[in-house]
Amino acid sequence: MLRTVAVLAGALLLAACATITKGTTQVVAIDTPNVPGATCTIQTQNGPQTLVTPGSVTLNKASNALPIQCVKECYVNGVSMIPSGTESMTAGNVVFGGLIGLGVDAASGAMNKYPDVVTVAMTPDPACRQPAAPPPQHRRPPHVSAAQ
Repeated sequence: MLRTVAVLAGALLLAACATITKGTTQVVAIDTPNVPGATCTIQTQNGPQTLVTPGSVTLNKASNALPIQCVKECYVNGVSMIPSGTESMTAGNVVFGGLIGLGVDAASGAMNKYPDVVTVAMTPDPACRQPAAPPPQHRRPPHVSAAQ
């Protein structure tokens, strides 16, 4: 009995290729081209994560796409989705690890992958009026005395 449990535990550990080699989290870079300093919020299963662009965030891998919204004064809000795909190591599980390895990777999220870089388009808001630039300061010439 103990030998069977040990063999099953070993198979479980060895079979979960993506969990071991790729992990259950991923760093994703977020950019808003030509609009640095935008504040972006990603809605994750663990709650919202916020960053300022250009920047990066560590996400727990999952099979669902994640909504992202970026805001900056005088720009129309940028809205997009971060798609989730399948990690290439998952194919190894089907061949070598069978259903146990596939199940471990699916349960941990390791079989999923987000893009390494996500860009969110933002456009200037034509209705926004930026504060007017202050008028140029006029320098007075030094006071010259008429009496000499």
